[in-house]
Amino acid sequence: MRSVSDLRAACAALPHSQETFPFGMDTLVWKVGSPDAAKMYALTGIDADPLTLSLKVRPEDGDTLRAAHAAIVPGYHLNKRHWVTVTLDGSLPDDLVQELLAGSHALVLASFTRAQRAELGL
Repeated sequence: MRSVSDLRAACAALPHSQETFPFGMDTLVWKVGSPDAAKMYALTGIDADPLTLSLKVRPEDGDTLRAAHAAIVPGYHLNKRHWVTVTLDGSLPDDLVQELLAGSHALVLASFTRAQRAELGL
């Protein structure tokens, strides 16, 4: 994944995913959930070069990922314990990026209450 269109396609394939621009038209944010209770799971600056993607991770996974990959750093402008920023410069396998994206989505869904999950049909 190296383009915004690649990210859009990958996020669109995840259940209950929504594209939003809450921080302005240059920052694309993907949220999961119902429109009135959606939570962010990924974001990217659409004009960044190279493209970066910020994702939610479990704190222990973030430490491991940052130690293993130079292209993964603490989340830019986010809680550095729970978020990482991935540089999409081709140095990471697409499978890993897809796994991190799906994992971020799953972490956010897991944080929903039982009622919120039921509202989504989960």
